Amino acid sequence: MLNSRAPVLAGLVATLFAAPAFAQGEVNVYTYREAKLIAPLFEAFTKATGVKVNVVSANSGLEQRIVSEGANSPADVLLTVDIARVQDALNAGITQPLKSDVLEKTIPAQYRDPAGNWFGVSMRARVVYASKDRVKQDAITYEDLADPKWKGRICIRSGQQIYNNALFAAYIAHYGEAKTEDWLKGLKANLAQKPSGGDREVARDIAAGKCDIGLGNTYYWALMQNVETDRKPWVEATKVILPTFQNGGTHINVSAAALTKHAPNKANAVKLMEWLAGEQAQHIYADMNFEYPLRTGVALNPTIASYGALKPDAMPLVKIMEFKKVASVLVDKVGFDN
Repeated sequence: MLNSRAPVLAGLVATLFAAPAFAQGEVNVYTYREAKLIAPLFEAFTKATGVKVNVVSANSGLEQRIVSEGANSPADVLLTVDIARVQDALNAGITQPLKSDVLEKTIPAQYRDPAGNWFGVSMRARVVYASKDRVKQDAITYEDLADPKWKGRICIRSGQQIYNNALFAAYIAHYGEAKTEDWLKGLKANLAQKPSGGDREVARDIAAGKCDIGLGNTYYWALMQNVETDRKPWVEATKVILPTFQNGGTHINVSAAALTKHAPNKANAVKLMEWLAGEQAQHIYADMNFEYPLRTGVALNPTIASYGALKPDAMPLVKIMEFKKVASVLVDKVGFDN
């Protein structure tokens, strides 16, 4: 698997992609997904279709890379981990609309672009990790996180991190900028420590008694429970609560796929995107990545199912994306990460 973070390999990738011999039987994917999470998907796709998948993965900057490559970009598909990345791709003008009956019939309208510039392929929820011993309640709203009863009891990663940014943008979509600013001030006042680390570290700090609750994505807790066994003690000390908005459901985010503007292997790119919405891929997302499948009829992984019945918030993702920048500004305005 090729990785853009290794300069020598990145140069080799660009050289290979430019060769005419690679025009048939392959598809080039630029992705923000962790290599270990997507490898089973691409291996299964190749086995099912005979199409080879070349992968360039990175933590940031893929949109800028595609822009700089211009019309000669080898990228066929951009695979994101968050709606913020989707918005960045749209703003950069590096996608093209795709008309696909398969995707439109399979992916609910809430989780895809009305113009066909991107399609969700898997779903995750932003939930509460809570101490089993110190938190007796099993229900909570996002609004409650600003309640003074939680003062000194909440752990969270940076407010500018894309998963938190998306949640804050959803809050704006529900309540407007002014009420969200007040809510962020209340949430900040309840923090046990400076925002830091990742979602796994939230569970770690709860287990260590540094805080009682925190925010995390659904799949991280499942990974620690089933795969990352050295972190299982953090899981054993915590539980997952599916929070909701008072006038809605649980905040949802997606991993999404977009067809790039100059895709040199467009037919194979469309084949891959449609395959990712198919039953086999959706089972892999559910059972190996511990995500919520978007295809109807695909069973949840038992760990994810153990969280309880998910009621997804009905706010369209395209609406939430409108407030991404405003959410970032508010985080700085209230000094959330200070």
